[in-house]
Amino acid sequence: MTLTLEPILRSAGIDPGQALVIRHAYVREHDTGLSGIHADSTDDEILQYTREQSTDSRRFPTVPPRTWIVFIREGGDRARLWSVLENHGETGHDGSRRTFDLVESGLLSDLRNRLVIGWRSPRTWRLNGTTAADYPVMEIADAQPVPFPGFDRLILDHAHLQAVMREHRYAAWRTALSSVVGVYLITDTRNGRHYVGKADGAENIRQRWNAYAANGHGGNVELRGLDPTSFRFSLLRVFDPATPTSEIDAAESHFKNALDTRRHGLNRN
Repeated sequence: MTLTLEPILRSAGIDPGQALVIRHAYVREHDTGLSGIHADSTDDEILQYTREQSTDSRRFPTVPPRTWIVFIREGGDRARLWSVLENHGETGHDGSRRTFDLVESGLLSDLRNRLVIGWRSPRTWRLNGTTAADYPVMEIADAQPVPFPGFDRLILDHAHLQAVMREHRYAAWRTALSSVVGVYLITDTRNGRHYVGKADGAENIRQRWNAYAANGHGGNVELRGLDPTSFRFSLLRVFDPATPTSEIDAAESHFKNALDTRRHGLNRN
C-alpha cells in the first residue's frame, strides 16, 4: 500500500479539510513583475513571498484556512516540504494583492526539507488539503545531523528538548548527554524562577532530561502542575560518571545557595 500525505498530516494534528497546500516554484520574476524566489532565497524571503497573494478568488481562496502547508517544487512532479504556517488573517489589500499575517507553526518541523511528495498536477500551485492528502509520499530523507554545541552552550526550551530526545539529527547530542552526570538548571521563563537539579549515580543527564521531555516535570513535586512549555533547560556543571555522589551533591547545594532557589525559586530542599 502506498503511503500518502494524509496520515502524516493527521499524526501532526492537521485536519486536511482545514488546510491549504501550496507548492512554490523557483521563479525570479513573475509575468506580473513581482519578484519570485530562487534556490538561495532565505526562509524570511520565502515567508514574505507566501504572505502576498492575489485578490482574484479564482487564483486564491477568498477565505483561506488557518493552516498553510508550503512545499518547494522539485522537477515537474515532486514537492519538498518547506514549512507549515498559521494564517492569522489578512493585514492588507491594495486592490490586486492581499497580504496575510503568517507565522511558522512548528507542525511537521522534524520533516522540514525531508518530506517529499508526488505532485500530480504539475501546473497547479495550490490545492485544498483533502486533495493533497491523497498525494503519495515519495521520500522521507535522513535529517542532516546537528552538531553538538558543547555543554556550556546548551540552552533548550521544552519543545527543543523533546526534539533532541527523539530525532535522528540530534544523535550526537544524546551521545554527549549520555556521557556525563551533573547539575542542571530549569528556568520558568514566565516568572524567572529557577529549579536546580542533578543527575548522578546510575542516571546520566540524558536519562534525567528524557524524563522531562516525556512528562514535563520529571517526577519533581515542585514542577508538577506547571506548564513545561515555558521551561528552559541548561547545564551548570558536568562530571565524569565515576565522580563520587558526594561531590555532585555538594555542587548541587552550592548552586541552590548561589541562585537562592529554596527561598525564591522552585526547590523545596
